[in-house]
Amino acid sequence: MSQLDVRPQAGDTGRGTAPADGGVRGKGLGGNSVGLMGSAVIGISTVAPVYCLTSTLGSTAGEVGVQMPAVFLAGFLPMLLVAFAYRELNKVMPDCGTSFTWTVKAFGPRVGWMCGWGLVIATIIVLSNLAGVATSYFWLLAGEITGSDSIATLDDNKPVHILTCLILIAVATAISYRGMTATKGIQYALVGLQLVVLALFVTMAVRKGASGDFASSVHFSWSWLNPFAVQSFAAFTAGLSLSIFMFWGWDTCLTANEETTGSEKTPGRAALIAMVVLVGSYLATGVAAQMAVGSGTTGLGLANPDTSDNVFAALAGPIMGPGLGILLFVAVLASAAASLQTTFIPVARTVLAMSTYEALPASYARVHPRFKTPGRATVTAGVATGVFYTVMTLVSEHVLVDTIYALGLMICFYYALTAFACAWYFRAELTRSARDLVFKGLFPVVGGILLTAVFGKTLYDMWDPAYGSGSSVLGVGSVFVIGVGLLLLGVVLMVAMQRRSPAFFRGEVLTKETPALVVED
Repeated sequence: MSQLDVRPQAGDTGRGTAPADGGVRGKGLGGNSVGLMGSAVIGISTVAPVYCLTSTLGSTAGEVGVQMPAVFLAGFLPMLLVAFAYRELNKVMPDCGTSFTWTVKAFGPRVGWMCGWGLVIATIIVLSNLAGVATSYFWLLAGEITGSDSIATLDDNKPVHILTCLILIAVATAISYRGMTATKGIQYALVGLQLVVLALFVTMAVRKGASGDFASSVHFSWSWLNPFAVQSFAAFTAGLSLSIFMFWGWDTCLTANEETTGSEKTPGRAALIAMVVLVGSYLATGVAAQMAVGSGTTGLGLANPDTSDNVFAALAGPIMGPGLGILLFVAVLASAAASLQTTFIPVARTVLAMSTYEALPASYARVHPRFKTPGRATVTAGVATGVFYTVMTLVSEHVLVDTIYALGLMICFYYALTAFACAWYFRAELTRSARDLVFKGLFPVVGGILLTAVFGKTLYDMWDPAYGSGSSVLGVGSVFVIGVGLLLLGVVLMVAMQRRSPAFFRGEVLTKETPALVVED
């Protein structure tokens, strides 16, 4: 495949510069802004490991008991396999549209448009959730520092909560708007803080477990890493769905490929580094917490329903003491705030790519002439996040919770499509070598099948009103209605865009032959 270096002129904020042969348009992003380490840090930050752990450790333990570490490994497997698909596709098509661009090239404009929609709507949902968590921990931390319960309970005041949330969203949007260099500098500090505090927590939890300080402490067993020891398939799939959510976001490394040094290879390597750091952190924390307090449903047990949705809030004091325990609150706040900021990267750049290729209105392809960022797309994502969270919070807390539960459906949807796109795009190359067969065919297909299975099982479980908050619409679970409804909304918007931009949907704008963009000095 031929490759072009297509650079827009300075100050160009339009749809991009189209080369004479009809190849890819230069999007105007700031090339060579991030190296290997910076890209990996941004990927880790987007996943938000400390936030994911505090919100899912208890839920996973409640589903699978002491096999929680094994389920973390099981959730890592399909993500790792899909990461190889992303790496191979990025080598030949380093485009910030990632899943959207690649699935269009493999399966055509309609499948690709829906894949891009899946990524965009999933990101908006998680942005709103991250903003809400950051807000809650902001007031919780303020209460801890001041020793005032009245300050901590300000989070329960809905107007105060919403206003604080909107301010945090605005700050995160502003930082993302200023470009990858500003993003990278902040993320080094916030990710470093998270990993240092996690290491401290793991060390102290292992000591507590070894000394049997708590009645529920248990000794480590290698059986904890055996996924076949889970009591039922239903429990395993429920735990797996939670585990997959915990790894979601590493693909931000690839979304920033046009702004990364060595755009063909560096993002893929950064994604794999991020995945290894994440699975190591999750396994160490899960094992240490389980050793310290066990996975029971009473007291400090991880599966206690009263504390399972925020494990670190319950364990900070008992394990780390009142002095150091506050660091865990700081780490959760830093994790949610850091991820809130970096999660704007994939949604803004996917929208930029979709607009550049005429799949969305032209105005979203505008790039800021100074910061080299998709300014309008970033601001629009921020506004959409604020409106979405405000409306959902005012309508019903149950609706907001169910929307978050529907997130897993979107994740499996666009990851699986991207994995299958890899195998199909490279289908003519799979017999050239064993490496091509494994990394371009076997790994992506197996990863796609696993995620499709989780998608199907989640879709089936969502039908039951008991799934999520327990609310229903005409006897059908609210999570199902929201999840499927959001995907159908994408279909409606796609039909509307088809009338507005027929050339893209006729396959005339982005095809398999469209050259890949290479950003160089």
